[in-house]
Amino acid sequence: MATKTFRVPNISCNHCVMTIERELGELDGVVSASADVDTKMVTVEWEPPVTWDSIESLLNEINYPPAE
Repeated sequence: MATKTFRVPNISCNHCVMTIERELGELDGVVSASADVDTKMVTVEWEPPVTWDSIESLLNEINYPPAE
């Protein structure tokens, strides 16, 4: 299982957190996703078939791109 924690500057409220957690949770292979409004950090745990590229692509699509 892979885990990654990253910053998402666009997080501004709890609605953002809920959207990110819900959208990531719908990806096949995402085990858990948690976001924090105060730190703007997101932690995702996943296993195949999902990949980091597909997670990053979804975040970009829903307008919560991870910071470089």
